[in-house]
Amino acid sequence: MEEPGTVYFTGTAGAGKTTLVRAVADWMRTHGYDATVVNLDPGVEDGGLEADVDVREWVRLADVQDEYGLGPNGAQVASADLIALKVFEVKAAIAELKTDYVLIDTPGQIELFAFREASKAIVDALSGDRSVVAYLYDPALARTAGGFVALRMLAATVEFRFRLPMVQLLSKSDVLAPERLDEVVGWASDAQALYAAVTQETATPDVQLSTELLHALEAMSPLTELLPVSATEGSGLERVYQACQRVFAGGEDLEPSHAPTTEER
Repeated sequence: MEEPGTVYFTGTAGAGKTTLVRAVADWMRTHGYDATVVNLDPGVEDGGLEADVDVREWVRLADVQDEYGLGPNGAQVASADLIALKVFEVKAAIAELKTDYVLIDTPGQIELFAFREASKAIVDALSGDRSVVAYLYDPALARTAGGFVALRMLAATVEFRFRLPMVQLLSKSDVLAPERLDEVVGWASDAQALYAAVTQETATPDVQLSTELLHALEAMSPLTELLPVSATEGSGLERVYQACQRVFAGGEDLEPSHAPTTEER
């Protein structure tokens, strides 16, 4: 059996990672593909995600707080280290399910996923040759040029840290008016439009700094397509699948694992 495609969903807190993972998994299953959902957040509340493999079977945030006398932030850091020690057990649990896709919901605090050495070790252990990061742009931040640039900086940092291909998604795109949605999506592939928007928003003394920052970002992480998606409306989910397949198989579709039933359709 071919190695499954592994997709890490990450982004700033509140970007909609958990909801989107659930929506993408439902879309895949509806279209006949097996999808295993993995929760890597030891502090997620019950009911947030019905995970097939849940890291809380090995490490729970509340238990770490109690055992080590830590606050929420310290417990998150300690939990990441403890998960790294258990990662091969997590990997074995995933492998037992023999699936087409592994969809991984990462911790809500992106700094825990991106900047901890333990998280890098976890990703290295779970990733194979067919792995990709799905980075979510929160429209609450991306709707302004300055917020968009900040998110691009963070995306470039995540890409640099994990050295994996990246698919960039504008989550909760249904909350943006059509004109603003087109503008934000356009910034991702049109450097001149982004420069103009930043210049318009930025006070005169800061324009040069903003321009130099954008030049540096272009060098680090060239402009790429930003895919608008909405878990609420179910829009853009097929494009997420197609973008991942371009990474995994040059755009070729998987052979469905089973024919979708009438109920699934």
